[in-house]
Parts: sequence; C-alpha cells; structure tokens
Amino acid sequence: MKARMLLTLVVSYLWLSGANATEMLVEKQTFTTTNFTTVGGKTIPDVTIGWEAYGELNEAKDNVILITHFFSGNSHAAGKYTAADPQPGYWDAIIGPGKAIDTNKYYVISSDTLVNAFPHLPHVITTGPASINPATGKPYGLDFPVVTIRDFVNVQHALLTSLGINKLHAVVGASMGSLQAIEWATAYPDMVERMVSVIGTAAMDAWTITALEHWARAIKLDPNWNQGNYYEGDAPIAGLASTLTLITQQAMHPISFNQASPQQETLPKAGLESVLNDLPATEFWFSAAAQNAVFADANHILYLVRANQLFIAGHQNDLATGLRQIKAKTLFLPAKHDLLLQPYLAQQAVATLKELGQAPEYDEIDGIFGHLDGLYSIQSKADVLAEFLAK
Repeated sequence: MKARMLLTLVVSYLWLSGANATEMLVEKQTFTTTNFTTVGGKTIPDVTIGWEAYGELNEAKDNVILITHFFSGNSHAAGKYTAADPQPGYWDAIIGPGKAIDTNKYYVISSDTLVNAFPHLPHVITTGPASINPATGKPYGLDFPVVTIRDFVNVQHALLTSLGINKLHAVVGASMGSLQAIEWATAYPDMVERMVSVIGTAAMDAWTITALEHWARAIKLDPNWNQGNYYEGDAPIAGLASTLTLITQQAMHPISFNQASPQQETLPKAGLESVLNDLPATEFWFSAAAQNAVFADANHILYLVRANQLFIAGHQNDLATGLRQIKAKTLFLPAKHDLLLQPYLAQQAVATLKELGQAPEYDEIDGIFGHLDGLYSIQSKADVLAEFLAK
C-alpha cells in the first residue's frame, strides 16, 4: 500500500503535505474547440480538455496566472473537489488565499493538456489516441497526429480566448509545464508579462531525449501494445508498469527513493532460487506501478514522450532565435539535485537570455527529492515566487 501511494504521488496527482491543505473547493470545467490544426499540419475535428480556476477574474481581465502541468499531472493544481477529498491539488502549498500565487489577487487557471498520460483518472478530460475518431467510430490509436508542446499552448490559448482573456500576468509551470510556460512566452510574447520555469528546460538535449526514449521503449516492447492497436484487447500493462516505475525512479533522488524502498536482506532466498523472482525493491515499485497503470494509456504516454523530445523553445533552428522572441520577465527555479531535468538545462536558458540582453532571474530549490523537489519543496521558494509576481 505504501508503494502504491507513493507511486500515485509521482505519476498522478503529486500532492504536497496535508499540513498545507486548504478548504478551497474547485470545479472541473470543460472546453472544446473544433478543427484544431497541429504544428505538423494535421486537423483534429474536436479537441476537449478540462480546466480549473481559482480566485476571481477582475473587470480588466488582466490578473490571470496560467498554471501548466507536468508530464504525469493534470489541471488539479490546488484546492479540492469536495471537502472529503483526502488531498488537495499538487501545488496547493503555493496557490490559494494569501499564498505565493495569491488567489485574493490573481485569477489562476490550470488546464489539462492534450494526450494526458492518465486519461482514465477521475476528473481528467483530454483528447488523444484513446479518444474516438469520428471518422471510424473507434479509438484513434496511432492515427492520432503527433502533437507538440506548442500544440498544448495553442489549445490553452483557444481556451483563454474563449474567456475573453488576452493578457497573462504570468505563466508558471513545473517540468513539462515549464516547457509550456516558456513556449507561451515565445509564441505569444505580447500576451505574457512574466514566465516562471520550475524544474525545467528551454530545449531538450541528446542526453534527455534518450532518457525519455527509455520510457517509450518499455511500452513498445510489450507484445500487448500491438503497434498501438490494443483498445479491443488487453492493454500493455506490463510495459506501462515498467515505464511508470522508470519515471518514478528518474524523478526521485536516490536518498528519497531508498528511504521509501524496503530493505533487502543479504542474499534473499527468492533471489537465489531464480532470476525470475523479484527482489524486495523491484517487487515494491513494479507492483505499485501495475496497480496505477490501469489509469494510464500507453499510447498517450508515447505521444507525451515525443512532444517532450521534440521541444525547443519557439520551435526554431537554435535556442537563441526562439528565446529572442521573449518579452516577459523570467524566473528559473531548477532543483539542485534534479537527475531528470538537470540544472544545467535551466542554466543554458539563463545564459542564452543574458547573451540576448535580457535579465532572467535564477534560484535553485534544495531538498532530497530530486526532480520532485519542484513539487514537494516548492514552498521553500514561496517568497521568491511571490516577489517575482509582484514586480
């Protein structure tokens, strides 16, 4: 049970300490746009995503902060759906009345992305390969077009436009959300006043692209994946479990990962009897992942992996050309011990912006959770964030 709970934190809601819980109640809303054209030039007849909002929109509609979520997350950034919910949204520690992202001042919007990794979780609303293709009446599977981080941003832009919002006080996102945040600043520079990149990057490098590919390969090697055609048969749960376990391990630091894992006795009997038998740590993590895999969709994860692998801010031939479009004030908050999106990636973006004559701000989040310090330890930078948003 401990393993399943911890893995759920990593690959679904990723909540913070219950001590930070709020009684702010939120409602999942739905947005649909039609004939959406992707960066790759394909048209999706209907795109539907879920979204949430916290605080009140002012009359000028210029107090909006957009929260963009991480790879395995969703739009539930703060508050609870009902008072009985066991945990609030993943950034509840910094979003709410009087908090760093103060809902007494700001109207905070968070949306689900296209191809959300966990389309079968309650309250997740997303269009992707598991959605019904109106041309066939069956799930799209790999007929769904490849999508990019810019496509995620463009769907969010359509959502904001439908609400009459044409100015963002800030865009703030963690991990994959940081990619969306900086893409917002390059794609819509006159709309974004501030950009905060938490545990993020402005461009993927070969090391990170290859690390992400491991997430995809485990799924593709499961025979049940069947080239993406598994919707009428057995889902590739074994491949998904391997992927989710790998995501968890790479997102954590060895300190926190080891603390959460069971201790292994010297030369355990099961390990000596057969190489087919699990060891304590592997049984702990893989079995928990298998229980959570039923809420995920293998093809959705493959599409998310590809969107991340293709990312460079502005989708230009080099990073400087993309970042040159940015007019927003920028703040970068990598995690000091991040082994997934390592701090050098944020430092590269900061150095490039400085070369372009801009004045990015930079600080590091400390902690024992590695990449997940952008979620678990974000409150340590609450004052830094609040001060930046007030400038």
